[in-house]
Amino acid sequence: MTNRRKERSLRTRIVLLGVFGLAVGLALGGITLITTLNFAINRTANAEAEKTAQAIVRLIEEEELPDLVPVAGTEVRVQVVDARLRVLKSSIDADRLTPMLHADEFPRVLAGERLLIDGVRIGVDGPVLIVSASTGAGDDQQVVLVAKSMGDLFQSARYVRVALLVAFPLLVLGLALVGWRVVGVTLRPVEELRRGAEEITGGGRAGRLPVPASRDEIHRLALTLNDMLHRLDTARARQRAFVADAAHELRSPLASMRVQLEVAQRLPDDTDWQAFIDDLMIDADRLGRLVDDLLLLARADDSAEAARRTAPVELGELLTDLTGRYPTVEFTVPSSQFWVDGDADALRRAVSNLLDNAGRHARSTVALAVTTEGTRHLITVTDDGPGIPAADRERVFDRFTRLDDARASNDGGSGLGLAIVREVVRLHHGAVTLTDAPRSGLRAEIRLPALD
Repeated sequence: MTNRRKERSLRTRIVLLGVFGLAVGLALGGITLITTLNFAINRTANAEAEKTAQAIVRLIEEEELPDLVPVAGTEVRVQVVDARLRVLKSSIDADRLTPMLHADEFPRVLAGERLLIDGVRIGVDGPVLIVSASTGAGDDQQVVLVAKSMGDLFQSARYVRVALLVAFPLLVLGLALVGWRVVGVTLRPVEELRRGAEEITGGGRAGRLPVPASRDEIHRLALTLNDMLHRLDTARARQRAFVADAAHELRSPLASMRVQLEVAQRLPDDTDWQAFIDDLMIDADRLGRLVDDLLLLARADDSAEAARRTAPVELGELLTDLTGRYPTVEFTVPSSQFWVDGDADALRRAVSNLLDNAGRHARSTVALAVTTEGTRHLITVTDDGPGIPAADRERVFDRFTRLDDARASNDGGSGLGLAIVREVVRLHHGAVTLTDAPRSGLRAEIRLPALD
């Protein structure tokens, strides 16, 4: 019930925002329309009145204006007055004795101002526009006053305003109803996604969301979420397997140490305790290496933390320093430099793991080299041991993988060495592969992007 209420609340907010925006848009459009209409009405009336006034002025100047001034239609009335506001001539409907304007209004009209007066003054309903034009000067000056009735024009504008005031609310209401239905149909797939996510969270079904048939943004969102859920499921499965394997690996040295300590409790005082301590240290060292490997993999999984520790690294110097710990490894100090951007400690650990792995399986020699291959630097570790079957060369990079569990465990291997190599190289945007050595044995290749 709460979720339905939330859905309706979102639906209501969307519709209200849409209706508000529509209402504002229609209001602005209506105001613009009314303003434009009033401007057009005034401009048209002014133009007609001025045209009539100028035509009568030409008749006066040509001395062809009759006593009864001719006008077109009943909405226009004309008076010709002198400088003292005395009526000289007029149209048929205009007063021949009383001027249209008061004495205080006449100078304003002569100055070119257009006046809007009450039509009752000249026997017309509604407001009247007064426009003037003059000819002559001094006592011979004649002023043409043209009165244009604006009642019908203003009435038309009022009809438009009333129509808009009635139609706009109805239009907004109709569009709100349509928007309510459209938003409801649009949000239905979102609600299905929410219900699907709720069922997944509650463990009611498999971790996949329903994908709507429509090829729109909701469809793409569902696909993206399903991809994310798949990655999360994979990560959870990998985490569970990792935890289980780590617990299993930690149990062995801990069990061995416990057994030794229990036996020590029953040993006589003249026991060779130094030999006992040496055996115990072997298990402690093995346990320490395993914990270090697990911590390194945990840091490798945190890509953001690993990226913060990068800096320019020169591979030739790093490998030269590293081979000091491996006197039997064949390595020629390069004459040129090989710069990469990375974590020197992590790279040293990756190459060290490859050298340890090669040293455990080599018959006689292990060779280390660094070269340039296009835009990448290539580090190779080659041994003349039995090698690894091609079918297993990808599997050995998985965590806690041993092709020979008994021998690896006895040698102190945890099955994490090559997994660490792959994670370190991946964080450095490189690649690690295993191939056959040129003659016999195995060759491990690390390719890292060269630093510009």
